[in-house]
Amino acid sequence: MASPGHNILILLLFFMSFPCSKSRLSVDYYNKTCPQFASIMEQIVSDKQIASPTTAAGVLRLFFHDCMVEGCDGSLLITSTSFNKAERDADIDQSIPGDAYDLVTRAKTALELQCPGIVSCADILATAARNLVTMVGGPYYHVRLGRKDGLVSNASLVEGNIAQPTMSLSDIISLFYSKGFSVQEMVALVGAHTIGFSHCKEFSRRLFNFSKTSETDPAYYPKYAEGLRKLCANYRKDPTMSAYNDVMTPGKFDNMYYKNLQRGLGLLSTDQALSVDRRTKPFVDLYAANETAFFEAFAHGMEKVSIYKIKTGKKGEVRHRCDQFNDAKIN
Repeated sequence: MASPGHNILILLLFFMSFPCSKSRLSVDYYNKTCPQFASIMEQIVSDKQIASPTTAAGVLRLFFHDCMVEGCDGSLLITSTSFNKAERDADIDQSIPGDAYDLVTRAKTALELQCPGIVSCADILATAARNLVTMVGGPYYHVRLGRKDGLVSNASLVEGNIAQPTMSLSDIISLFYSKGFSVQEMVALVGAHTIGFSHCKEFSRRLFNFSKTSETDPAYYPKYAEGLRKLCANYRKDPTMSAYNDVMTPGKFDNMYYKNLQRGLGLLSTDQALSVDRRTKPFVDLYAANETAFFEAFAHGMEKVSIYKIKTGKKGEVRHRCDQFNDAKIN
């Protein structure tokens, strides 16, 4: 019969075999090493959002796109070099607004002056996204800190990891499922479309020559389609033309996005599909009727996204600059 000491040793070895990266994160990670972290982030985020009201949507998109490719490690912040095409230059990431990157740069600069070499770019991005969601009316949720910045950023890793407007709903559900998210979590997270905008080219197929029997997608509310056709008439000449994802309350984080879907006011085809597919419609209806339920589900989903495949210890670094690795080669 094994001794009690032997049994304890076996238990210790058993628990040590589990990956402990998530357990190293904590909401008070910088309390001793950079006690001004929270106040600096709050000030930088507030100033930027007031100056550029589209910042919230941009940073939220930057955060999602970063996390969905190899985890929340700030790899999307890296700029390309002559020998490496970085993530931010992948086709789907080129439309992320400069204001989003600018906010991270401003926060990093301020934090480096106060506590150099302490705060990771990945933690800055995760915190900025939460602060901005709250600032524009959305839910507050805890962000556990202690992520390290990734050591790889390659545009070739992006394809197939981020949902695109041309994908079917089944493909999007499968994509989220492969990353550990349920259908309900996916529907809640897509609610981020309650703020921000999309470029006309992303939904033009629904407006012009949709089918042999209909010029526009009949799923659109007719007056809405008419307005979008006028707005996007010259989108081929001007690729920057865009429309708000939520036509009713574009700058406010609320549940109007789901109410819009029920009325035929979903901008993207992937948005509108949520309101009719039997797998997703019950959650669209729930969140349209109950904003509190949406906020709770979104907060839970964001906490889950923010620890997806994070790097800790020697698997990452704390960058001196968010747009380049610490050992960046000189071109």
